[in-house]
Amino acid sequence: MDLSELKDLDFNNLGSASAGAKTVIMVFIAGLILAAGYWFLIKDQRETLENRERVETQLRQEFRDKQQKAANLPAYERQLAEMEEMLEVMLRQLPSRTEMPDLLIDISQTALGAGIDNELFEPRSEVTRDFYAEQPINVRMVGTYHQFGEFVSTVASLPRVVILTIQDISLVPVEGSGGRLRMDGSITTYRYLDETEAAAIQSAGGQP
Repeated sequence: MDLSELKDLDFNNLGSASAGAKTVIMVFIAGLILAAGYWFLIKDQRETLENRERVETQLRQEFRDKQQKAANLPAYERQLAEMEEMLEVMLRQLPSRTEMPDLLIDISQTALGAGIDNELFEPRSEVTRDFYAEQPINVRMVGTYHQFGEFVSTVASLPRVVILTIQDISLVPVEGSGGRLRMDGSITTYRYLDETEAAAIQSAGGQP
């Protein structure tokens, strides 16, 4: 069979074609069928298979991650328990509710002992948090840098752990005072909540 036979082939009378031409035609038709089958059937199935393989890989990775977390869960729980115990110990080092009035007196007396003049030392209403309470204090004090430093150092050495945070503080020189400064603003100290107070907050949904 040569190419001229294929060119001159009468498709309305394929029965008269030679065996070689019929073979070529059959191969061509088979190729078309395979191509159509791939395009309409196999192609979509392969894409579906690839998507499922990607999902399977992702799920396997998620399973390994969760399996690792589950294996480490006892260690995490022990660490959490240790952290909660440490937090409880630290909180217990803060003043209690009954100790707070005396602590405020100690802070005020410490300022006087450092040579600071207390023009204003006014505790405001407490602010209750989840597991501690804040005690803001409006202050107006007059002293030198050295005296303020001594005041802070002495407060830090009180028997109970005393944390002071300073907010909205202004320092301005006092005229004719030999380098003394007036400190005006707010300081905050903290105390821990006793079991009754903590239980009341929990029963209220964590709201102060």
